[in-house]
Amino acid sequence: MNSGIEVVLKAEHLWSVFGMPITNSMVMAWILSAILIVVSYVIGRRLSLKPGKLQAGVEWLFESATNYVAELLENEILARRLMPLLATIFFFILIANELEFFPGVGSIGLIQNNIFVPILRTPTTDLNTTLALAIVSFVMIEVTGVLSLGVLKYGKKYINLSSPVLFAAGMIELVSNIGRLISFSFRLFGNVFAGEVLVLVAGYFIPYILPAPLMGFEMFIGVIQALVFALLTLFFIKLAVMEPHEA
Repeated sequence: MNSGIEVVLKAEHLWSVFGMPITNSMVMAWILSAILIVVSYVIGRRLSLKPGKLQAGVEWLFESATNYVAELLENEILARRLMPLLATIFFFILIANELEFFPGVGSIGLIQNNIFVPILRTPTTDLNTTLALAIVSFVMIEVTGVLSLGVLKYGKKYINLSSPVLFAAGMIELVSNIGRLISFSFRLFGNVFAGEVLVLVAGYFIPYILPAPLMGFEMFIGVIQALVFALLTLFFIKLAVMEPHEA
C-alpha cells in the first residue's frame, strides 16, 4: 500500500461482468438508484388523503417548486410534466454528493496489486456520471423545445437564412448550445471532486480539527451544486420554449 496522499482522477476498476468493466462509481450509482426507488415506493405507499404534518410539509414544498416552474415557463401543464424529471435530477445529485461523507465511502475497499482500491466512490466525482447527467439534461432541453415550438420554428433559432447577421448569430448560438454538455458536466465534476480532494488534504495535514468544518461546508456545497444543476436545466428549457424572436 502507498503512503501519503493519493488522488485518483479516474474511477477505479473493480471487476468485469461479461467483458463490461465495473467501477466503484458505478456500484455507488446503483446503490443510489436503489435508494431512490425504494424511498419513492415507500413514500408512495404511505400517502394519505388526510395528510399529517410531515406529508403536508413535503406536499407544500413540491407544490411550491411546481408553481415556481410553472410561473417561469408560463405553462402549468408543461411544468407538471417536467417537474418529476427535474426533481429526480436534483435528488440524485444531492444524495450522491451527501453520501460522499457517509462512513465506508472511500474507506472500505480491496487490495489490487498492493494498491488500495475503494469499493464505493461518489458518482459525481466521476466525469462519466456527470457527462451522462449532462446528456440527459441536454436531450430534455432540446426535445422540450422541439415539442413546444415544432421542428421548423425551433430550427430557426440556429439556422436563419434571412440575413448574414442572423445566420452568424444562429451559428454562435448553436455552438453555445452544444457547449452546454461540457459546462454542465465539468462544473459539477470539478466542484465535487475538488471538495473531496480538499477534505483529503486537510485530513492529512491537520487531522481531527480541520476536516470536520470543511466536511460541513462541502455538504452545503453539495446541496448548492444539485440546485444549480436543476435550475440551469430549467432556465435552458425556458430559453428553448421561447419563440425565436423572443430568444
